[in-house]
Amino acid sequence: MSTDDRTRVKEMMSTPLKTISPEATVTEAAEVMRENEISALVVTTSPRAIISSSDVLEAAANGLDPTELQVSDVMTTDVETVTPDLYMEEVAAMMTTFGIKHLPVVDGDYVGMVSSTDVTALLS
Repeated sequence: MSTDDRTRVKEMMSTPLKTISPEATVTEAAEVMRENEISALVVTTSPRAIISSSDVLEAAANGLDPTELQVSDVMTTDVETVTPDLYMEEVAAMMTTFGIKHLPVVDGDYVGMVSSTDVTALLS
């Protein structure tokens, strides 16, 4: 396969990127994910952070009240990111290596999100 045949992140990433404040409740994050039919949101913090449906599920399984719990209480910080020009094979390798399902796409600032669903869609 030549490099011309390989798919880059910019061809598969979801845009526009959906974000949420760290002060939002976990319930609000779940509602945004449901309304947009996505399973992760970038949290507007520094360092970079993300909240995923897995974080929401974990909070619920631990008996925490999602209407009182803030995104900042359950988000994952210091997340891995990728650039738009990275090849999707490299994304798949990163997801496998780090055991993750979402990678924010950064080109100076956030520009999109790539997920394991995108990898699966490419391979099917």
